[in-house]
Amino acid sequence: MSIRVFATPPLIAATVFALSLSAASAQQSPTPTKVRGEIERVDGDSLAVKSRSGQDVKLQLQPDLRVAGIAASSLSEVKPGAFVGATTVPGPNGAHNAVEIHIFPEAMRGTGEGSRAWDLGPNSTMTNATVDQSVTSNDGNTVKVKYKGGEKVITVTPKTQIVTYVPAERSDLKQGAKIIAFGKTLPDGSFQTSRIAVGQGGITPPM
Repeated sequence: MSIRVFATPPLIAATVFALSLSAASAQQSPTPTKVRGEIERVDGDSLAVKSRSGQDVKLQLQPDLRVAGIAASSLSEVKPGAFVGATTVPGPNGAHNAVEIHIFPEAMRGTGEGSRAWDLGPNSTMTNATVDQSVTSNDGNTVKVKYKGGEKVITVTPKTQIVTYVPAERSDLKQGAKIIAFGKTLPDGSFQTSRIAVGQGGITPPM
């Protein structure tokens, strides 16, 4: 079986991917819905992946596979008016320390807006919101974001990764690439996916 490739402009394809990613992230499931790891082998319509926990996972690629790239960005791009997603973990004195911040394309503004539990680490939270202000002080950097029904002040630490979506293709899914795949676990233990984000330039998708 071959992978069907859509003749979609790369930026639109990346946006469509991210839209479906955000929709999936808003859903709760009792079974794993994400695989994070490194591609060890490409075998036709499947990928052999070593997960971040050290498990060997077989990814079954679906005919409607969509691929998006994750590239490095900078704090200067997390500016007022930008729509971003941020994975945070609890810090001292009630702080929300950002593990990562990813910048959405303008066409995605409002998608998945809100704050919810995430599975990147213990007590992690994903917040999709609009940047209200970004402040640099002697105490460090903070980003205030607002979403429907709430707001959050996010602390940016030296370890915070800042990335953005970029166009990518199936050919980017190669040995050594770092990925995060979205889908479902099958009865045989393999993982079925139609959405994969792949790091560009050696980046590990941090979300």
